[in-house]
Amino acid sequence: MASSSQSSGVTVQAVGAIGLTVSDANKATDFFTGAFDYTVVSDTVLSGDEASYLYGVPDAQVRVVSLQLGQETIRLMQFLSGTGEAVPADSKSNDLWFQHFAIIVSDMDKAYAQLKNFSFTNISPEPQTLPNDIKAFKFRDDDGHPLELLQFPPGLGPDYWQAKDALFLGMDHSAISIASTETSLGLYRDVLGLTHQGSFTNIGIKQETMDNLFSAKVIVTSLTPATGRLGVEFLDYLTPPGARPFPIDQQTNDLVHMHFELVVDDIDAAVEALEEAAQKKVVQFVSPKVIDLPDVMPFGRAVLWRGPDGHNVLLVQG
Repeated sequence: MASSSQSSGVTVQAVGAIGLTVSDANKATDFFTGAFDYTVVSDTVLSGDEASYLYGVPDAQVRVVSLQLGQETIRLMQFLSGTGEAVPADSKSNDLWFQHFAIIVSDMDKAYAQLKNFSFTNISPEPQTLPNDIKAFKFRDDDGHPLELLQFPPGLGPDYWQAKDALFLGMDHSAISIASTETSLGLYRDVLGLTHQGSFTNIGIKQETMDNLFSAKVIVTSLTPATGRLGVEFLDYLTPPGARPFPIDQQTNDLVHMHFELVVDDIDAAVEALEEAAQKKVVQFVSPKVIDLPDVMPFGRAVLWRGPDGHNVLLVQG
């Protein structure tokens, strides 16, 4: 049941983008523009103390390529100063470092056919038809980032995902695997002001096949910001056991790194609220303070932090 117990006074205005660390920005750009029809909207380099302290990586020099699909944006980050660790080859959907984003398509068969012209690794063996005739396919790009193609049937889902004027329509959500729904709601809903749209449990052979995870049983929770179509989703796997924690030595230049870019009106007030959560060990800051950024970036101030399971969030203010 949808609910909200916001108490901090902070409200996330939008999920401005999903950021992901890549080994080669040119190669990743070719993949996303070719396989899914993203368009390049900016290509810049952030370096110096601003980059190093924002991302927590000494001597950082980061090429940031912003790509847009529909109204949504991803930012590809290549650390020119050196890429870190690869994504573990045996990653599973219930491992707590798992994060994917869902690309909405108007025709799954045509979208899958276009994707097959490019290099990727299957998670699902092929597109799956889920309950309510939702079609989904999970896979990984060459850097190991998990992605999803998703098609809503007529009459299901928001009206804007019913358009037929393009094959790839935009991004609906980014999902993270978590250890506790209540703990994560306590942060993303109660501290950051995202609206809890509801939770439901998925179980059965279709879920197992889509995730390539035997005996998968997962609580799925959806949250939305004040504006925009891109939301946040929690995946709380009740089974199977054995989910692995985020590596404690993760770095922003590791390829496992993805982050939500959450837009707020008052970043200082948001950080103050997050510092209270940090005292309870729910939040860890990567940036030592709010960083004032040069005008090469699409936002003026930002701070990077991690949630209770290690997932990264870049808080930004225009």
